[in-house]
Amino acid sequence: MSREPILRAEGITKRFPGVVALSGVTFDLAPGEIHALCGENGAGKSTLIKLLSGLHAHGSYEGELTVAGRPARFRSVADAEKAGIAVICQELALVPGMTAAENLFLGAEPTRAGLIDWASVYGESKALFERFGVRIDPRARTSDLGTGQQQLVEILKALRKDSRVLILDEPTAALTETETAVLIGILKDLRRRGISCIYISHRLEEVFELADRITVLRDGSTVATLDRAKTDVSTVIRHMVGREIKDLFPRRATAPGKALLRVSGLNASSGEGGTAFLKDISFEARAGEVVGFGGLMGAGRSELLMHLFGAWGRRLSGSVELMGAPLGAVTPETALERGLALVTEDRRRYGLVLEHPISFNLSLSSLKRLTAGLLLDLKLETAKNDEQARALRVKAPDLGARVGGLSGGNQQKVVLGRVLMAEPSVIFLDEPTRGIDVGAKIEVYEIINALTASGKAVVLVSSELPELMGMSDRILMLHDGRVSGEFAKAEATQEKLLAAAMGHSRN
Repeated sequence: MSREPILRAEGITKRFPGVVALSGVTFDLAPGEIHALCGENGAGKSTLIKLLSGLHAHGSYEGELTVAGRPARFRSVADAEKAGIAVICQELALVPGMTAAENLFLGAEPTRAGLIDWASVYGESKALFERFGVRIDPRARTSDLGTGQQQLVEILKALRKDSRVLILDEPTAALTETETAVLIGILKDLRRRGISCIYISHRLEEVFELADRITVLRDGSTVATLDRAKTDVSTVIRHMVGREIKDLFPRRATAPGKALLRVSGLNASSGEGGTAFLKDISFEARAGEVVGFGGLMGAGRSELLMHLFGAWGRRLSGSVELMGAPLGAVTPETALERGLALVTEDRRRYGLVLEHPISFNLSLSSLKRLTAGLLLDLKLETAKNDEQARALRVKAPDLGARVGGLSGGNQQKVVLGRVLMAEPSVIFLDEPTRGIDVGAKIEVYEIINALTASGKAVVLVSSELPELMGMSDRILMLHDGRVSGEFAKAEATQEKLLAAAMGHSRN
Protein backbone atom coordinates (compact mmCIF):
# COMPACT_ATOMS: atom_id res chain seq x y z
CA MET A 1 0.00 0.00 0.00
CA SER A 2 1.43 3.37 -1.01
CA ARG A 3 2.14 5.69 1.89
CA GLU A 4 1.69 8.87 -0.20
CA PRO A 5 -1.36 10.41 1.50
CA ILE A 6 -4.56 10.78 -0.45
CA LEU A 7 -5.76 13.13 2.30
CA ARG A 8 -3.72 15.14 4.76
CA ALA A 9 -4.53 17.65 7.50
CA GLU A 10 -1.52 19.63 8.73
CA GLY A 11 -1.48 21.85 11.83
CA ILE A 12 -5.26 22.27 11.96
CA THR A 13 -6.59 24.66 14.61
CA LYS A 14 -10.31 25.38 14.88
CA ARG A 15 -11.72 27.91 17.34
CA PHE A 16 -15.24 28.55 18.51
CA PRO A 17 -16.20 31.40 20.87
CA GLY A 18 -14.40 30.63 24.12
CA VAL A 19 -13.29 27.17 22.97
CA VAL A 20 -10.34 25.77 21.01
CA ALA A 21 -11.86 22.61 19.50
CA LEU A 22 -8.74 21.57 17.54
CA SER A 23 -5.18 22.62 18.27
CA GLY A 24 -2.47 21.85 15.74
CA VAL A 25 -4.01 18.54 14.63
CA THR A 26 -2.09 16.51 12.05
CA PHE A 27 -3.67 13.52 10.33
CA ASP A 28 -3.09 11.70 7.03
CA LEU A 29 -4.80 8.92 5.10
CA ALA A 30 -3.10 6.62 2.59
CA PRO A 31 -4.80 5.11 -0.48
CA GLY A 32 -6.52 1.83 0.35
CA GLU A 33 -6.08 2.40 4.09
CA ILE A 34 -8.56 2.08 6.94
CA HIS A 35 -7.42 4.67 9.47
CA ALA A 36 -9.25 4.70 12.80
CA LEU A 37 -9.83 7.95 14.65
CA CYS A 38 -10.23 7.43 18.39
CA GLY A 39 -10.75 9.69 21.35
CA GLU A 40 -13.11 10.46 24.19
CA ASN A 41 -16.29 12.43 23.60
CA GLY A 42 -15.21 16.04 23.21
CA ALA A 43 -11.72 15.12 21.98
CA GLY A 44 -12.29 16.86 18.63
CA LYS A 45 -13.24 13.96 16.35
CA SER A 46 -16.53 15.47 15.18
CA THR A 47 -14.95 18.86 14.52
CA LEU A 48 -12.19 17.26 12.44
CA ILE A 49 -14.75 15.25 10.43
CA LYS A 50 -16.79 18.39 9.72
CA LEU A 51 -13.67 20.16 8.57
CA LEU A 52 -12.53 17.32 6.28
CA SER A 53 -16.01 17.08 4.76
CA GLY A 54 -16.39 20.80 4.01
CA LEU A 55 -18.96 21.54 6.69
CA HIS A 56 -16.45 23.88 8.33
CA ALA A 57 -15.38 25.92 5.32
CA HIS A 58 -11.85 26.91 4.37
CA GLY A 59 -10.98 30.15 6.12
CA SER A 60 -12.78 29.21 9.32
CA TYR A 61 -9.72 27.34 10.59
CA GLU A 62 -5.95 27.54 10.57
CA GLY A 63 -3.67 24.96 8.94
CA GLU A 64 -3.82 23.22 5.59
CA LEU A 65 -5.78 20.40 3.96
CA THR A 66 -4.45 18.59 0.91
CA VAL A 67 -6.07 15.95 -1.32
CA ALA A 68 -3.69 13.87 -3.45
CA GLY A 69 -0.95 16.39 -2.72
CA ARG A 70 -2.94 19.46 -3.82
CA PRO A 71 -4.32 22.17 -1.51
CA ALA A 72 -8.01 21.64 -0.70
CA ARG A 73 -10.05 24.73 0.05
CA PHE A 74 -13.53 23.34 0.56
CA ARG A 75 -16.26 25.95 0.84
CA SER A 76 -19.04 23.40 1.24
CA VAL A 77 -19.88 19.71 1.54
CA ALA A 78 -20.43 19.69 -2.23
CA ASP A 79 -16.80 20.79 -2.74
CA ALA A 80 -15.58 17.90 -0.59
CA GLU A 81 -17.77 15.45 -2.50
CA LYS A 82 -16.34 16.69 -5.78
CA ALA A 83 -12.89 15.90 -4.37
CA GLY A 84 -14.07 12.36 -3.62
CA ILE A 85 -14.76 12.64 0.12
CA ALA A 86 -18.05 11.34 1.54
CA VAL A 87 -19.32 11.08 5.11
CA ILE A 88 -21.63 8.36 6.40
CA CYS A 89 -23.10 9.69 9.65
CA GLN A 90 -24.88 7.86 12.49
CA GLU A 91 -28.14 9.50 11.43
CA LEU A 92 -28.53 8.23 7.88
CA ALA A 93 -29.52 10.72 5.16
CA LEU A 94 -32.03 8.45 3.39
CA VAL A 95 -35.66 9.14 2.48
CA PRO A 96 -37.68 6.31 4.08
CA GLY A 97 -40.56 6.44 1.59
CA MET A 98 -38.28 6.02 -1.42
CA THR A 99 -36.83 2.80 -2.78
CA ALA A 100 -33.19 1.84 -2.30
CA ALA A 101 -32.45 2.74 -5.94
CA GLU A 102 -34.21 6.10 -5.69
CA ASN A 103 -32.07 6.96 -2.66
CA LEU A 104 -28.90 5.96 -4.49
CA PHE A 105 -29.61 8.46 -7.29
CA LEU A 106 -31.40 11.14 -5.27
CA GLY A 107 -30.49 14.52 -6.70
CA ALA A 108 -28.55 13.01 -9.62
CA GLU A 109 -31.20 11.03 -11.48
CA PRO A 110 -30.35 10.13 -15.10
CA THR A 111 -32.80 11.60 -17.59
CA ARG A 112 -34.00 10.92 -21.12
CA ALA A 113 -36.05 13.44 -23.07
CA GLY A 114 -36.40 15.54 -19.92
CA LEU A 115 -37.82 12.68 -17.85
CA ILE A 116 -36.18 10.49 -15.23
CA ASP A 117 -34.80 7.35 -16.86
CA TRP A 118 -36.11 4.80 -14.37
CA ALA A 119 -34.71 1.86 -16.33
CA SER A 120 -31.21 3.30 -15.85
CA VAL A 121 -31.87 4.06 -12.16
CA TYR A 122 -32.86 0.49 -11.35
CA GLY A 123 -30.45 -1.16 -13.78
CA GLU A 124 -27.41 0.73 -12.51
CA SER A 125 -28.49 0.20 -8.89
CA LYS A 126 -28.78 -3.55 -9.44
CA ALA A 127 -25.32 -3.60 -11.05
CA LEU A 128 -23.84 -1.60 -8.14
CA PHE A 129 -25.35 -3.95 -5.53
CA GLU A 130 -24.05 -6.98 -7.42
CA ARG A 131 -20.60 -5.45 -7.81
CA PHE A 132 -20.19 -5.18 -4.05
CA GLY A 133 -22.05 -8.38 -3.18
CA VAL A 134 -24.92 -6.59 -1.43
CA ARG A 135 -28.18 -8.55 -1.44
CA ILE A 136 -30.76 -5.77 -1.50
CA ASP A 137 -33.68 -5.44 -3.89
CA PRO A 138 -33.26 -2.03 -5.59
CA ARG A 139 -37.07 -1.69 -5.59
CA ALA A 140 -37.39 -2.31 -1.85
CA ARG A 141 -38.74 0.63 0.10
CA THR A 142 -35.99 1.96 2.33
CA SER A 143 -38.24 2.00 5.41
CA ASP A 144 -38.66 -1.77 5.01
CA LEU A 145 -34.91 -2.39 5.13
CA GLY A 146 -33.05 -3.20 8.33
CA THR A 147 -30.69 -0.64 9.84
CA GLY A 148 -27.68 -2.55 8.55
CA GLN A 149 -29.07 -2.66 5.01
CA GLN A 150 -29.82 1.07 5.14
CA GLN A 151 -26.21 1.63 6.21
CA LEU A 152 -25.03 -0.28 3.15
CA VAL A 153 -27.30 1.76 0.88
CA GLU A 154 -25.74 4.92 2.32
CA ILE A 155 -22.23 3.59 1.63
CA LEU A 156 -23.07 2.57 -1.92
CA LYS A 157 -24.67 5.97 -2.47
CA ALA A 158 -21.26 7.49 -1.72
CA LEU A 159 -19.42 4.96 -3.89
CA ARG A 160 -21.73 5.68 -6.82
CA LYS A 161 -20.32 9.21 -6.76
CA ASP A 162 -16.81 7.75 -7.20
CA SER A 163 -15.80 8.69 -3.67
CA ARG A 164 -12.17 7.85 -2.93
CA VAL A 165 -12.46 8.53 0.80
CA LEU A 166 -15.27 7.36 3.08
CA ILE A 167 -15.60 8.81 6.57
CA LEU A 168 -17.70 6.52 8.77
CA ASP A 169 -18.89 7.95 12.10
CA GLU A 170 -19.89 5.23 14.58
CA PRO A 171 -21.31 3.11 11.74
CA THR A 172 -22.16 0.07 13.90
CA ALA A 173 -23.77 1.91 16.83
CA ALA A 174 -27.29 0.73 15.87
CA LEU A 175 -26.37 -2.53 14.13
CA THR A 176 -26.81 -6.12 15.26
CA GLU A 177 -23.78 -8.40 15.49
CA THR A 178 -24.71 -9.99 12.16
CA GLU A 179 -25.13 -6.61 10.44
CA THR A 180 -21.83 -5.44 11.93
CA ALA A 181 -20.05 -8.50 10.52
CA VAL A 182 -21.49 -7.77 7.05
CA LEU A 183 -20.41 -4.12 7.22
CA ILE A 184 -16.88 -5.06 8.31
CA GLY A 185 -16.67 -7.47 5.38
CA ILE A 186 -17.74 -4.70 2.97
CA LEU A 187 -15.13 -2.29 4.36
CA LYS A 188 -12.36 -4.88 4.02
CA ASP A 189 -13.43 -5.40 0.41
CA LEU A 190 -13.35 -1.65 -0.22
CA ARG A 191 -9.80 -1.56 1.13
CA ARG A 192 -8.81 -4.25 -1.36
CA ARG A 193 -10.34 -2.09 -4.11
CA GLY A 194 -8.14 0.85 -3.08
CA ILE A 195 -10.82 2.93 -1.36
CA SER A 196 -9.69 4.70 1.81
CA CYS A 197 -11.75 4.90 5.00
CA ILE A 198 -11.60 7.00 8.14
CA TYR A 199 -13.30 4.88 10.79
CA ILE A 200 -14.60 6.46 14.00
CA SER A 201 -15.81 4.08 16.70
CA HIS A 202 -15.85 3.66 20.46
CA ARG A 203 -15.79 -0.12 19.93
CA LEU A 204 -12.08 -0.82 20.10
CA GLU A 205 -12.52 -4.48 19.14
CA GLU A 206 -13.79 -3.27 15.74
CA VAL A 207 -10.96 -0.78 15.46
CA PHE A 208 -8.38 -3.52 15.99
CA GLU A 209 -10.11 -5.84 13.54
CA LEU A 210 -10.25 -3.24 10.76
CA ALA A 211 -7.69 -0.50 11.10
CA ASP A 212 -4.25 -0.28 9.52
CA ARG A 213 -3.38 2.72 11.67
CA ILE A 214 -4.99 4.44 14.68
CA THR A 215 -4.80 8.15 15.44
CA VAL A 216 -5.81 9.25 18.93
CA LEU A 217 -7.12 12.74 19.70
CA ARG A 218 -7.30 14.13 23.22
CA ASP A 219 -8.50 17.61 24.18
CA GLY A 220 -8.40 18.73 20.56
CA SER A 221 -4.80 17.63 19.88
CA THR A 222 -3.18 14.68 18.15
CA VAL A 223 -1.46 12.62 20.85
CA ALA A 224 -0.45 9.53 18.85
CA THR A 225 -0.63 7.78 15.49
CA LEU A 226 -0.02 4.05 15.90
CA ASP A 227 0.39 1.07 13.62
CA ARG A 228 -2.40 -1.28 14.67
CA ALA A 229 -0.14 -4.35 14.40
CA LYS A 230 2.38 -2.79 16.79
CA THR A 231 0.06 -1.61 19.55
CA ASP A 232 -2.68 -2.94 21.84
CA VAL A 233 -5.98 -1.87 23.37
CA SER A 234 -4.50 -0.76 26.69
CA THR A 235 -2.02 1.55 24.93
CA VAL A 236 -4.78 3.17 22.87
CA ILE A 237 -6.92 3.66 25.98
CA ARG A 238 -3.99 5.20 27.85
CA HIS A 239 -3.50 7.73 25.05
CA MET A 240 -7.26 8.46 24.93
CA VAL A 241 -7.75 9.20 28.62
CA GLY A 242 -4.25 10.39 29.50
CA ARG A 243 -3.78 7.87 32.26
CA GLU A 244 -3.37 4.16 32.83
CA ILE A 245 -6.61 2.22 33.31
CA LYS A 246 -5.73 -1.10 34.85
CA ASP A 247 -9.27 -2.43 35.19
CA LEU A 248 -11.81 -1.74 32.46
CA PHE A 249 -14.61 -3.15 34.62
CA PRO A 250 -13.97 -1.89 38.17
CA ARG A 251 -16.81 -3.76 39.85
CA ARG A 252 -16.65 -3.50 43.64
CA ALA A 253 -19.01 -6.19 44.86
CA THR A 254 -20.98 -5.70 48.06
CA ALA A 255 -22.69 -8.31 50.20
CA PRO A 256 -26.24 -8.63 48.81
CA GLY A 257 -29.08 -7.74 51.13
CA LYS A 258 -32.82 -8.32 50.95
CA ALA A 259 -34.65 -8.74 47.66
CA LEU A 260 -35.87 -5.33 46.47
CA LEU A 261 -37.42 -6.68 43.26
CA ARG A 262 -38.88 -10.14 42.82
CA VAL A 263 -40.39 -11.39 39.53
CA SER A 264 -42.16 -14.77 39.48
CA GLY A 265 -43.52 -16.63 36.45
CA LEU A 266 -43.96 -13.49 34.37
CA ASN A 267 -45.72 -13.85 31.02
CA ALA A 268 -46.41 -10.74 28.93
CA SER A 269 -47.54 -9.96 25.40
CA SER A 270 -46.84 -6.97 23.21
CA GLY A 271 -50.48 -5.87 23.26
CA GLU A 272 -54.11 -6.76 23.73
CA GLY A 273 -54.98 -10.35 22.83
CA GLY A 274 -51.46 -11.29 21.78
CA THR A 275 -49.55 -14.42 22.67
CA ALA A 276 -46.81 -14.25 25.27
CA PHE A 277 -43.55 -12.69 24.12
CA LEU A 278 -41.98 -12.79 27.59
CA LYS A 279 -42.43 -16.31 28.92
CA ASP A 280 -42.21 -17.65 32.48
CA ILE A 281 -39.51 -15.22 33.62
CA SER A 282 -38.46 -15.37 37.26
CA PHE A 283 -35.62 -13.53 39.00
CA GLU A 284 -34.85 -11.28 41.92
CA ALA A 285 -32.58 -8.29 42.42
CA ARG A 286 -31.20 -7.74 45.90
CA ALA A 287 -29.88 -4.66 47.64
CA GLY A 288 -26.24 -4.05 46.73
CA GLU A 289 -26.37 -6.34 43.72
CA VAL A 290 -25.97 -5.96 39.95
CA VAL A 291 -28.08 -8.48 38.03
CA GLY A 292 -27.04 -8.65 34.39
CA PHE A 293 -29.27 -9.61 31.47
CA GLY A 294 -27.88 -10.64 28.10
CA GLY A 295 -29.13 -12.23 24.91
CA LEU A 296 -29.19 -11.76 21.18
CA MET A 297 -31.16 -8.97 19.49
CA GLY A 298 -34.88 -9.64 19.89
CA ALA A 299 -34.48 -11.94 22.88
CA GLY A 300 -36.66 -9.68 25.04
CA ARG A 301 -34.13 -7.84 27.22
CA SER A 302 -35.42 -4.30 26.66
CA GLU A 303 -39.03 -5.46 26.58
CA LEU A 304 -38.61 -7.03 30.03
CA LEU A 305 -37.30 -3.82 31.60
CA MET A 306 -39.87 -1.65 29.84
CA HIS A 307 -42.72 -3.95 30.86
CA LEU A 308 -41.74 -3.88 34.52
CA PHE A 309 -41.45 -0.09 34.27
CA GLY A 310 -44.93 0.17 32.75
CA ALA A 311 -43.85 1.25 29.25
CA TRP A 312 -44.43 -1.92 27.20
CA GLY A 313 -46.89 -4.75 26.77
CA ARG A 314 -49.65 -6.41 28.77
CA ARG A 315 -49.11 -8.79 31.67
CA LEU A 316 -50.81 -12.14 31.09
CA SER A 317 -49.78 -13.88 34.30
CA GLY A 318 -47.15 -13.94 37.00
CA SER A 319 -46.36 -11.60 39.88
CA VAL A 320 -43.97 -8.77 40.58
CA GLU A 321 -42.99 -7.42 44.01
CA LEU A 322 -41.14 -4.17 44.61
CA MET A 323 -39.84 -3.47 48.11
CA GLY A 324 -41.97 -6.36 49.38
CA ALA A 325 -45.27 -5.00 47.99
CA PRO A 326 -47.09 -6.16 44.83
CA LEU A 327 -46.34 -4.17 41.69
CA GLY A 328 -49.19 -4.47 39.25
CA ALA A 329 -49.73 -2.83 35.87
CA VAL A 330 -48.00 0.50 36.53
CA THR A 331 -47.27 3.57 34.45
CA PRO A 332 -43.75 5.02 34.32
CA GLU A 333 -44.95 7.81 36.62
CA THR A 334 -46.21 5.43 39.29
CA ALA A 335 -43.15 3.19 38.88
CA LEU A 336 -40.94 6.18 39.69
CA GLU A 337 -43.10 7.02 42.69
CA ARG A 338 -42.71 3.43 43.92
CA GLY A 339 -38.90 3.61 43.64
CA LEU A 340 -38.24 1.99 40.25
CA ALA A 341 -36.33 3.90 37.54
CA LEU A 342 -35.26 3.12 33.97
CA VAL A 343 -32.33 4.44 31.94
CA THR A 344 -33.54 3.68 28.43
CA GLU A 345 -31.49 2.15 25.63
CA ASP A 346 -32.24 5.07 23.28
CA ARG A 347 -31.35 8.14 25.30
CA ARG A 348 -31.94 10.60 22.45
CA ARG A 349 -35.44 9.31 21.68
CA TYR A 350 -36.77 8.34 25.12
CA GLY A 351 -34.33 9.63 27.73
CA LEU A 352 -33.89 13.33 26.93
CA VAL A 353 -35.76 16.38 25.69
CA LEU A 354 -33.00 17.39 23.32
CA GLU A 355 -34.07 20.97 22.62
CA HIS A 356 -34.31 21.83 26.32
CA PRO A 357 -31.44 22.75 28.65
CA ILE A 358 -29.51 20.43 30.95
CA SER A 359 -31.29 21.84 34.01
CA PHE A 360 -34.75 21.00 32.60
CA ASN A 361 -33.70 17.42 31.84
CA LEU A 362 -31.98 16.79 35.18
CA SER A 363 -34.98 17.70 37.33
CA LEU A 364 -37.69 16.33 35.00
CA SER A 365 -38.33 13.17 37.04
CA SER A 366 -38.13 14.91 40.43
CA LEU A 367 -40.53 17.83 40.09
CA LYS A 368 -42.85 16.60 42.85
CA ARG A 369 -39.90 16.49 45.23
CA LEU A 370 -38.97 20.05 44.29
CA THR A 371 -42.33 21.73 44.78
CA ALA A 372 -43.38 23.92 47.68
CA GLY A 373 -47.15 23.84 47.78
CA LEU A 374 -48.28 24.17 44.18
CA LEU A 375 -45.17 25.93 42.90
CA LEU A 376 -41.76 24.66 41.85
CA ASP A 377 -39.05 25.74 44.28
CA LEU A 378 -36.64 27.19 41.70
CA LYS A 379 -33.89 27.81 44.25
CA LEU A 380 -34.02 24.20 45.45
CA GLU A 381 -34.19 22.91 41.84
CA THR A 382 -31.10 24.92 40.89
CA ALA A 383 -29.19 23.70 43.93
CA LYS A 384 -30.06 20.04 43.27
CA ASN A 385 -29.20 20.34 39.59
CA ASP A 386 -25.85 21.95 40.36
CA GLU A 387 -25.06 19.28 42.92
CA GLN A 388 -25.88 16.44 40.51
CA ALA A 389 -24.02 17.96 37.58
CA ARG A 390 -20.89 18.44 39.70
CA ALA A 391 -21.10 14.92 41.11
CA LEU A 392 -21.32 13.43 37.62
CA ARG A 393 -18.78 15.87 36.13
CA VAL A 394 -21.04 16.93 33.28
CA LYS A 395 -18.93 18.92 30.81
CA ALA A 396 -20.91 21.92 29.57
CA PRO A 397 -20.60 25.73 29.60
CA ASP A 398 -23.46 25.88 32.12
CA LEU A 399 -26.70 24.09 32.95
CA GLY A 400 -28.57 26.34 30.55
CA ALA A 401 -26.83 24.67 27.61
CA ARG A 402 -29.03 22.67 25.24
CA VAL A 403 -28.68 18.99 26.12
CA GLY A 404 -28.85 17.97 22.43
CA GLY A 405 -25.57 19.78 21.86
CA LEU A 406 -23.62 17.70 24.40
CA SER A 407 -21.39 14.75 23.58
CA GLY A 408 -22.86 11.26 23.91
CA GLY A 409 -21.08 10.62 27.20
CA ASN A 410 -22.34 13.84 28.74
CA GLN A 411 -25.87 13.21 27.51
CA GLN A 412 -25.74 9.83 29.24
CA LYS A 413 -24.57 11.50 32.45
CA VAL A 414 -27.60 13.81 32.30
CA VAL A 415 -29.92 10.79 31.88
CA LEU A 416 -28.27 9.09 34.85
CA GLY A 417 -28.44 12.30 36.86
CA ARG A 418 -32.16 12.62 36.21
CA VAL A 419 -32.68 9.07 37.46
CA LEU A 420 -30.46 9.53 40.53
CA MET A 421 -32.29 12.71 41.53
CA ALA A 422 -35.50 10.67 41.74
CA GLU A 423 -33.79 8.54 44.46
CA PRO A 424 -35.04 5.12 43.30
CA SER A 425 -34.33 1.85 45.11
CA VAL A 426 -34.12 -0.27 41.94
CA ILE A 427 -32.47 1.06 38.78
CA PHE A 428 -32.81 -0.52 35.33
CA LEU A 429 -29.88 0.30 33.04
CA ASP A 430 -30.51 -0.67 29.41
CA GLU A 431 -27.23 -0.48 27.41
CA PRO A 432 -25.96 2.40 29.60
CA THR A 433 -22.55 2.63 27.88
CA ARG A 434 -23.67 2.37 24.25
CA GLY A 435 -22.04 5.00 22.06
CA ILE A 436 -19.83 6.55 24.76
CA ASP A 437 -16.06 6.51 25.06
CA VAL A 438 -13.86 4.49 27.40
CA GLY A 439 -13.38 7.26 29.94
CA ALA A 440 -17.12 7.90 30.18
CA LYS A 441 -17.74 4.16 30.49
CA ILE A 442 -15.47 3.99 33.53
CA GLU A 443 -17.44 6.85 35.09
CA VAL A 444 -20.73 4.99 34.47
CA TYR A 445 -19.26 1.88 36.10
CA GLU A 446 -18.26 3.91 39.14
CA ILE A 447 -21.82 5.25 39.35
CA ILE A 448 -23.05 1.64 39.38
CA ASN A 449 -20.63 0.85 42.20
CA ALA A 450 -21.83 3.86 44.17
CA LEU A 451 -25.46 2.81 43.71
CA THR A 452 -24.92 -0.72 44.98
CA ALA A 453 -22.69 0.50 47.82
CA SER A 454 -25.62 2.65 48.99
CA GLY A 455 -27.94 -0.37 49.04
CA LYS A 456 -29.63 0.04 45.67
CA ALA A 457 -30.29 -2.84 43.28
CA VAL A 458 -29.18 -2.51 39.66
CA VAL A 459 -30.49 -4.52 36.71
CA LEU A 460 -28.06 -4.15 33.80
CA VAL A 461 -28.78 -5.03 30.17
CA SER A 462 -25.73 -5.12 27.88
CA SER A 463 -24.88 -6.51 24.46
CA GLU A 464 -21.18 -6.48 25.32
CA LEU A 465 -20.32 -9.78 26.98
CA PRO A 466 -17.09 -8.51 28.61
CA GLU A 467 -19.07 -5.66 30.19
CA LEU A 468 -21.83 -8.03 31.29
CA MET A 469 -19.31 -10.40 32.87
CA GLY A 470 -17.21 -7.62 34.37
CA MET A 471 -19.97 -5.57 36.02
CA SER A 472 -22.60 -8.19 37.01
CA ASP A 473 -22.76 -10.23 40.20
CA ARG A 474 -25.18 -12.67 38.53
CA ILE A 475 -26.07 -13.04 34.86
CA LEU A 476 -29.29 -14.26 33.25
CA MET A 477 -29.38 -14.90 29.51
CA LEU A 478 -32.58 -14.61 27.49
CA HIS A 479 -33.51 -16.55 24.37
CA ASP A 480 -36.83 -16.16 22.59
CA GLY A 481 -38.36 -14.36 25.58
CA ARG A 482 -37.28 -16.99 28.12
CA VAL A 483 -34.48 -17.27 30.67
CA SER A 484 -32.14 -19.73 28.98
CA GLY A 485 -29.37 -19.71 31.56
CA GLU A 486 -28.38 -18.22 34.90
CA PHE A 487 -24.75 -17.90 35.96
CA ALA A 488 -22.85 -16.80 39.03
CA LYS A 489 -20.04 -14.36 38.27
CA ALA A 490 -17.35 -16.95 38.94
CA GLU A 491 -18.73 -19.49 36.46
CA ALA A 492 -19.66 -17.17 33.60
CA THR A 493 -17.60 -17.46 30.42
CA GLN A 494 -18.25 -15.97 27.00
CA GLU A 495 -18.73 -19.48 25.59
CA LYS A 496 -21.38 -20.35 28.18
CA LEU A 497 -23.19 -17.04 27.78
CA LEU A 498 -23.26 -17.30 23.98
CA ALA A 499 -24.51 -20.88 24.15
CA ALA A 500 -27.34 -19.77 26.44
CA ALA A 501 -28.11 -16.79 24.21
CA MET A 502 -28.62 -19.21 21.33
CA GLY A 503 -30.84 -21.47 23.42
CA HIS A 504 -28.35 -24.31 23.88
CA SER A 505 -28.07 -24.15 27.66
CA ARG A 506 -30.52 -24.03 30.52
CA ASN A 507 -28.26 -24.02 33.62
